[in-house]
Order: sequence, then C-alpha cells, then structure tokens
Amino acid sequence: MNKPIKKIVIVGGGTAGWMSAALLKKVMGSIVDIELIESEDIGRIGVGEATIPPIRHFNQALGIAEADFLRETKASIKLAIKFENWRVPGEGYFHTFGSAGKNIGFCAFHHFWLRAKALGDKSSLWDYDLNYLCAESNKFAPINSKDSALEMQYAYHFDASLYAELLRKFSENIGVKRTEGLIEQVGVHPDSGYVETVRLKSGAVIGGDLFIDCSGMRALLIQQKLATGYEDWSHWLPCDRAIAVPSERLKETLPYTRSIAHSAGWQWRIPLQHRNGNGIVYSSNHYSQDEAANMLLSNLDSKALSEPNFISFRTGRRLKQWNKNVIAIGLSSGFLEPLESTSIHLIQSAIVRLVKLFPHEGIDAVNIAEYNKQSKLEFEQIRDFIILHYHVNERTDSQFWRDLRNMEIPASLAQKINLFRATGKIFREQDDLFLESSWLQVMLGQGVIPCDYHPLANGLSEADLTDMLRNMKKIKNSPLEHIPLHDEFLRQVCAR
Repeated sequence: MNKPIKKIVIVGGGTAGWMSAALLKKVMGSIVDIELIESEDIGRIGVGEATIPPIRHFNQALGIAEADFLRETKASIKLAIKFENWRVPGEGYFHTFGSAGKNIGFCAFHHFWLRAKALGDKSSLWDYDLNYLCAESNKFAPINSKDSALEMQYAYHFDASLYAELLRKFSENIGVKRTEGLIEQVGVHPDSGYVETVRLKSGAVIGGDLFIDCSGMRALLIQQKLATGYEDWSHWLPCDRAIAVPSERLKETLPYTRSIAHSAGWQWRIPLQHRNGNGIVYSSNHYSQDEAANMLLSNLDSKALSEPNFISFRTGRRLKQWNKNVIAIGLSSGFLEPLESTSIHLIQSAIVRLVKLFPHEGIDAVNIAEYNKQSKLEFEQIRDFIILHYHVNERTDSQFWRDLRNMEIPASLAQKINLFRATGKIFREQDDLFLESSWLQVMLGQGVIPCDYHPLANGLSEADLTDMLRNMKKIKNSPLEHIPLHDEFLRQVCAR
C-alpha cells in the first residue's frame, strides 16, 4: 500500500498515548499531522510509577527540564530496586542502576571480588556500588565527575497520571489535536484490510493513514479489529492479577523501589513526593482476591488514600506489534509484570523504533518485519530477566515458589545462568535492555554463586588485590559526605 503517511491517529491517551503524541510531533511534526482520540469516561490503569534510566533521555529529547518534570509529576529519584524475601524469607538484596567497582582491562571487577572472596574477604559486592551506598544512606544528587567509577545512573518514581497531563499540555502546545470521544466502529479497507477510519459515539468520523493503538488491554484496533493474536507466557510467569492502592507519604522519601515477595506473588512500594504507590502482583491459582487484598492492605506503611484498584492480565506479547497500518504501543502490545519497571520503557522504545523505521512513501512489508523482529526480541529479553528472579529461588514455604524453581525455562535464560554458575562470566546479548551489572546483581542476590572466576583476576598479588579493593571502596564512598539527603535535593530542585 504505497500511500504516503500524512496523518497519524492515536487511539487512547494515558501515558502510552501522550508519550507517543509528544515524541512523534516533536520529531516529525513537519512531516505528519497527529490526532489523539481519548475519552474521560475510560479509566486508566496507571500503576506504572517506577521507571528505568532511559526515561531521562526521553524527557531531554522533548526539552522538558528535570526540575519541571520532578515538580509537575510529584516525582522522586530511583537509584535501585530492593528485593526482599525473593531468595528466602527474611533476606534482601539490591538491583541498582549502577555497577560495582570498575573494570580493569578485559576483566570485569566482580571477578577480582570473587577471587578475594575465595581468599576469605568478607565484603559484599554492593560495598563497591555508589548507587547502593546512596540508596542505603537515603541521599542523592547528580555527580559530575570524569571518573567512571563515580557514575551514578538514576531514574524516577512519578505519578503516571500527572505525567500524562504534562505530556498532553506539551503535545497540544506543539500542534497535536486532541479529540474527546468513545470509538464505536472501526472502518477497514475491503481489499487491504488496513484501518481507514474510526467512528465516534458522537457520529464524528476520523480518518488516518497510520493508526497507533494505545487503547490498553482492550487492544481495540490491533486485536479486536485485526485479530492479531497473542503469545501467552503465563506458564513461565503465572502471576495474572494485580491490586493497586495509594497511601499517605512517609516522613522520608526513599530513593529506591521496594519489591517484597510473598507466598504467591510480590508487593511493590513506590515513594512519591505526595504519596506512596502500593500494589500486589499475584497468582489467582494460589491467592483469592480477598486474600491478596488483605495481604496488601495489612502490609501498607501508611494509611490508604482510596479503595483498591483490581487488575487482571495475561503475561505475554502480541504476535505482531505492527500489523497492516496499526502499531500497538503500551499495554495493547503485551504485558510484562512491573517487577523491573519496564512498562513505560517499552512505550518509549516502541515510539523510538517507529521513528527510526518510519515509512517514507508508504507502508511496506520490510519495515513491518524489522519492527516486529526488534519488538519480539526486546520482549523476550525482558521476559527472561523477570523469569530469572522467580526461577532461582530457594523458598520452600509454598507450592508457588517450588513450582517456579522446578519449571523448564527458556533455553536463552538457562544458558546465561549455567555460564555464570560455572565461570562467573556474563555476556550481554545485543540490544539487551539490561547490562551485565544487572544480571550480576540479580543472580548473586538470588543465590547463584559462581564456581570460578576469570584467570585475569590472578594477575594481582594478594596484597595488591587487597589494596585495590580497599582503594575502590574508598573512592566509592568519597562523595557521600557531600551529597544531600534525597528529600533535601527534591526540595531544592522543585523550588527552582
């Protein structure tokens, strides 16, 4: 269908719709017109309040200043996720956005640490991680240093509804047209099957050349109209329900997310400036809704601010994120539970992928195939990382955890675990969202201890190894006395 793309219609608002509208108009505003259709009558899930560092690049691309973003979305800083009770009850570890130590030549730092452990050293890998040290001290400020050992990657916790409002104002100011209304009918071309129009309840008919489905789990275009199909991953990730509830803010705003495992799922705690975000993700085969709600509400750190919001989902991905002239972005494209805060990133990467593969004189099969190949790989790599948390557990307190430990896992994940367990080596797959440091922290935190380390770590004498680790620890701790408390940083920035 060699028809130039002159108009994009975005179906659905929320975070996915307005992120799509904002970036596409900012980058391609002179090429295409953009119209977004949403209805105030349709509720939003809005549980995606924790992010990963690439969100900063998204805001920078739009030209949104960090101080404005933090103030408008009531955001806080996120340095890490603390996983509690995941390996065994009563134990915890951090997955930070930083990395321990500093690599030396061709040898990653953790191999030197593993050698030191074999020699009797009692230090933790996280003793050499600046993100961890700041998280535990409840401190934060950006660090400007040419020393890579002092790099501190960070992301945000924010109110997703407020972010959507911020992006809506931004988008409308640069020319995105917003139309209020409920879609009642979708019109397709009789020969090509391409979507041509949507008819609103008001009777208005809106046409377009390219449609972006941001209608959430309803998947109004990609599934209800085009019957694209879905790949179900619930045999690997059996949690299929979530309950979310906000609560009053705590006295101190922690610069990390908490993920607390229970007997058939896990609970999140996300600190914002004005409230806490809380929720529980669980398996309906192991918990009743009442049991899960009671588990959540009895484990809040502060008073609930509203009634719980109940959500059903099925983990997996749409078989094609791009089908004909429809691209699914957000929950319409698939669902991965928010364990590693990837929901908003998947929106961001889908939009960037569309910009890079944007059709010139018309939609063609080559562009669609490449888009779908990249989307599929991205979903699968994140899937494997999430499965890792569940599979390498040592809990014996429930059938849920025993089943996950004994299940057959994707070959791609099994190979990575086996390599690390035997050799201590980790290799990042091409375009994998998670770096070696992320895989390292989760595997060690979950109790996967390597049997060996890289021989290059033997290049130092025992005395030099001890000195190197001592100096590295000193370097990592050096900025702490000059970094303000997290809440003080937020006050200073938001007052600008």
